[in-house]
Amino acid sequence: MKQIIALLLFFTSTTLLAQSADEIFTNANTLYKEGKYKEAIKLYEDIVATKNVSSELYYNLGNTYYKLNNVAECIYNYEKSIQLDPLNQDAQNNLSIAKRLTIDRIEELPNSIFQKLNENFVQKFTYNTWAVAVVFLSFLASILFLMYYFSYTSSKKRFFFTTSILSFILLVTTLIVTIYHYNESINTIEAIIFSERVSVKNEPNENANELFILHEGTKVKIVDTVDDWNKIKLVDGKTGWILKDEIKLFNFF
Repeated sequence: MKQIIALLLFFTSTTLLAQSADEIFTNANTLYKEGKYKEAIKLYEDIVATKNVSSELYYNLGNTYYKLNNVAECIYNYEKSIQLDPLNQDAQNNLSIAKRLTIDRIEELPNSIFQKLNENFVQKFTYNTWAVAVVFLSFLASILFLMYYFSYTSSKKRFFFTTSILSFILLVTTLIVTIYHYNESINTIEAIIFSERVSVKNEPNENANELFILHEGTKVKIVDTVDDWNKIKLVDGKTGWILKDEIKLFNFF
């Protein structure tokens, strides 16, 4: 009985929290339309604090920071919006516009065929979406195999056998893609430079030699961590060390 009451209280509180977040979101949107951007950001950030986040929420936050010319926060929130929904074309377009406000111009290394396939196809969907596809294909392959098993005519048996095999191959392929995408998501740590000007060192030491300079809004990948330092890698292959408090991670893991 106590477990049932606890579950009811949990679902009730979750529902009330969602309703409250929806109301705050609506109020924040109203403030944005009225040009009260700082007030709107306060409400949007209140929702983020509840963990009741969405791609639309981060997209609106990015738009609001863009209005205030806050480059780092703007890009940061667009990136989080896209991370939650890779198909959010509005966030993709606005991110491209926001990147023009950054000082650093980093030329990306040419992608291999596999990297292009990963970027243009695999990364277009979250690993959760790929997992749903795996479940669907497993049901489809099972049904087709049962249809093959219980069919009596040779033509139907050939048809269902062929389609079940194709479904199974597609299932295995999709499962591999899902596992790969999931592992890549949890192992790839990316961040946005939040300091106006950052000196990138050749070692995790204040007295180390300076390799190059980065500015706010630039996206980096974290490849290693030592004490208060992060080793970063840029899309052009350059690496170096910067202090942790000069960046902000946007991964959810």
